[in-house]
Amino acid sequence: MGNICAVSISCNALFSSCIQCFISKAAYISQLEDNLVRLQSELQKLIHTRNDVMRRVILHEQPLKMKRTDQVQGWLSRVQAAEDQVAELQQLKDEQTQKLCLGGYCSTNCKSSYKFGKRIYKMLQVVTTLKTEGDFKIVAEKIPEDPVDEMPIHPTIVGLQSTFDKVWTCLGDQQVGIIAIYGMGGVGKTTLLTLINNKFLDTPDDFDVVIWVVVSKEQKLEMIQESIGKKIGLWDDSWKTKRLEEKALDIFKILSKKRFVLLLDDIWERVDLIKVGVPLPSPKISSKIVFTTRFNEVCGHMEAHKQFKVECLAHEEAWKLFRMKVRRETLDNDPDILRVAQLVAKECGGLPIALITIGRAMACKKTVKEWNHAIQVLKKSAFKFSGMGKEIVGLVRDFYSIIGDLLRACLLEEEDYDGLKMHDVIRDMALWIACEIEKEKEKFLVQTSVGLTEAPETRKWKGVKRVSLMGNRIENLSEIPSCPHLSTLFLNENSLQMINNDFFQFMPFLKALNLSYNYDLADLPLRISRLVSLQHLDLSSTKINELPEELKALTNLRCLKLDFMFSLHIIPRRLISSFAKLHVFRLSDFGRFPPEDSVLFGGGEYLVEELLCLKYLNALSIQLKGSCALRKFLESQKLHSCTQFLHLEGLEESLAVLSLTGMKHIDELVISSSRFEELKIDYCPREIQQIRESHCFHSLGKVIIQECIKLRDATWLVFAPNLKNVAISHCFVMEEVISVEKGGQVKEEIESLNPFAKLEYFRLQNLRCLKSIYWKPLPFLHLKKFTAIGCPSLEKLPLDFNSVKERKIVIRLDTHLLEELKREDPPT
Repeated sequence: MGNICAVSISCNALFSSCIQCFISKAAYISQLEDNLVRLQSELQKLIHTRNDVMRRVILHEQPLKMKRTDQVQGWLSRVQAAEDQVAELQQLKDEQTQKLCLGGYCSTNCKSSYKFGKRIYKMLQVVTTLKTEGDFKIVAEKIPEDPVDEMPIHPTIVGLQSTFDKVWTCLGDQQVGIIAIYGMGGVGKTTLLTLINNKFLDTPDDFDVVIWVVVSKEQKLEMIQESIGKKIGLWDDSWKTKRLEEKALDIFKILSKKRFVLLLDDIWERVDLIKVGVPLPSPKISSKIVFTTRFNEVCGHMEAHKQFKVECLAHEEAWKLFRMKVRRETLDNDPDILRVAQLVAKECGGLPIALITIGRAMACKKTVKEWNHAIQVLKKSAFKFSGMGKEIVGLVRDFYSIIGDLLRACLLEEEDYDGLKMHDVIRDMALWIACEIEKEKEKFLVQTSVGLTEAPETRKWKGVKRVSLMGNRIENLSEIPSCPHLSTLFLNENSLQMINNDFFQFMPFLKALNLSYNYDLADLPLRISRLVSLQHLDLSSTKINELPEELKALTNLRCLKLDFMFSLHIIPRRLISSFAKLHVFRLSDFGRFPPEDSVLFGGGEYLVEELLCLKYLNALSIQLKGSCALRKFLESQKLHSCTQFLHLEGLEESLAVLSLTGMKHIDELVISSSRFEELKIDYCPREIQQIRESHCFHSLGKVIIQECIKLRDATWLVFAPNLKNVAISHCFVMEEVISVEKGGQVKEEIESLNPFAKLEYFRLQNLRCLKSIYWKPLPFLHLKKFTAIGCPSLEKLPLDFNSVKERKIVIRLDTHLLEELKREDPPT
C-alpha cells in the first residue's frame, strides 16, 4: 500500500507541474494582444527617454567639446536595436492576431502563436529594462586634450634653423628652466616659438602637456589663466566665476603634478607667474617655460636662465626669402628688374615680415617702371616702427600703390571665423595710416581683445566709421550711441547677453554687423530693422532662438551667417526669400524641434523652397534633416552649383552618388544620425568614368560621417581626390572603409584614382565591426595625424612603422594596432 500511495503522490505532483507549465505557456497566446498594446506603449516611453538623453548629449558634445560616455552610447545602440526588433514584430502583428480564436485564448496555429507571443513577451521585458536603465546622471565626459596642439606655420622659413637648434638643445638641459627669445617686432620670434611647439609633436612622451599662450601688450593675468585652464581641462562655467587667486590654486594643483612646457608669446612686461598659478621650473622640477619679447630688459625681469636674440636676416638670407615671394619668371626674365628688386629687398632691412609683405605685393609687377616706382616710394619717406631703436625698416606713408587695399583687406571684416590676424608690425603701420594719414577722412575705434567688460562711452563713438570691439567680455549694450557715419561694427567674441532695443537706432549707414560667438545672446533687438543699409550680418554661435519678422526690413542684405545656432528654432516663413539681394547664406546647424510655422520645420524642405527664390545666391552652407528635404534640394541644379558646405542628417534612403555630381564647389560634407545603407554607385567602368568626368567631389576637402548605424562602407570617398580630412565614427556595422567587393569589380580604375593621396588627417573612432581600410598599402604622402580608437576588429593598417617614423606622423591607436604596427609586417 505504501508503494501505491507513493506512486499516487508522484503522479499528482507531475500532473500539477504539467498543468502549471501548460498555463504559463498558454499565457503567451492568451495575453498576446494585451502584450502587443503594452509593448507599443512601453516603446513610446522608451523613445521619449531616448530623445531626452540625446538632447542632453547634444547640449554637451559640440558646444562643450565633450563626448558621450560608452555607457550612454551602448544604451543608445541597444535602444535602436530594440526599436528595429519591435518594428519587425509589428510587421507580423496582423498575420499572427488573425490566427487567434476563442476570444484570443486559443489559436488556429498554436505553435506559431506561442513562438510569436513569447517573442513579444521577451521584447516587452527588454524595452521595460532599457527604459529603467535610461536614467543617466552623466551623459558625456570631457575629451582628453592632446598633449600638444599643432600650430599652423608657413612652409617658407629662412634664417631660423641655427637659433632653433640652440633653443632646442637648451630645452634638454636640466639646469635651464626658463628660456627667453627676444628681438624686434616682425623678426620671426613667433615663428620660432611655433617651430618649438610643433617639434614636441615628435617627442610626445617628453612632457605631459605643452601650453601655448598669447600674452600681447594688454596682458591680463585672467586671460593667461583662461588659456592655461582651457588646455588642462579646468575651463567651464563654474570656473569662470572664480577669483584670480582661486584659479591660480587650481592651476598650481594640476601643473605641479605634471611635466609641462609653457610657451608665452609676445610678452611686453613681467608676468607674475606665481599669481597665475604656474610652478616655477627648477632642477627638481623638469618643466620648462619659453617666452618671446621685443625687449631685452623683460628677459631679466622674467629671470630667464638663457636668452637668445633673433636677428634680422643677413643680406643673402633676406634676398633668398624675397625671391621666394616674387615670381621667379619676373626676376629671371629681365636683368633690370632683378637689379631693382635687390635694392627693394635691401630697403626692407632684413626684416622677414617686411620682405614677405612687400615681396607678395611686388609679385604681380612685371615692368621696370613699376619696380623703379616702388624703390622711389620706399626711399621717399621712411617710417620707423616703435621698439626698433636704430634698426631702420623703410616702410612709407604713400605705399598704397604697392599694398593696394590694405585698409579694406585687414580692417573692414574678416573672411571667416579664423579671421585675419595682422602681425604687430603691419598692424602698427595700418593704425598709423588710419590715425595719421587719413585723420580727416576716416575715423576708427579699435579696442580688440583688451578685456573690456563695458562698451566705450558713447561720446567716443561720435563720428567714427569703423568700430571693432571683438574679443572682449562686454555683457550689455545699454547705452545708445549716435553714429550717423558708422559702416562697420564688430562685436563678436564677447559675452553679450542684452542689447538695448534702440542701440541700432542712429546707425543708418551700417553695412557690416558681426555678433557671432556671443554664446549667451538669446534675443535680437526688434529695432535692428532700422539698419536698412546692412549688407553683412553674422549671428553664428549665439543662443538666439528666433529671428524676428522685423528683419524683413534689411532689403540690402547680401551675406547672412547663422552657423552653429543650436537654439535656433524659428525663422518666419518668407523671411529668407525676402532678402532678394542675398549672395551668401550659411546655416550649418540649427535647433532640433522647430514649430510648424518656422521655415525650418520639415528638416529644411521649406527653407530650400525659399532659397530657390534668391537669384543672386552664389555661396550656400546648409543642414538638411531627412530624405524629403534632401529630395527637394537635389531637384535644384542652382543650389547644387553654389553649395560649399552640406550637412545631411536623418537620411533613411540610400543616395545615388550621381545625384550629387552638380556640387562642383562643395568643400565640406557631414553625414550624421542616418539609417541609409550606402551612397550608391554602379561599379562599372562607364559609371566610374561618368563620375570622374563630372569632377563632382574635386573641391571636397573634409568629410565627417557619424552615427550612420546601417552604413557598411564609404567606398565613394575614392572619388574625392583632394580630401585632406576624413573622420568616421559610431558606424557600428561598417566593416570596410573602401569595400574590397565593390572596388574589386573595377580594381584598376579605383587604384588609378590614387585614393587619399592628399589626406592630412584620418580619424576612425568607435567602429566596432571595422576590419579593413583599404586592400593594399597607401603612401599617404601628406598624412599628419592618424587615429584609430575603438576599432577592435581592425587588424591591419594601410601604413607601416617605418613610414610613420620617417614621415613623423602623429598616431593614436588601440593597443593591439600599435603592437601590430611595431612588428613592421608588410601592411595589407
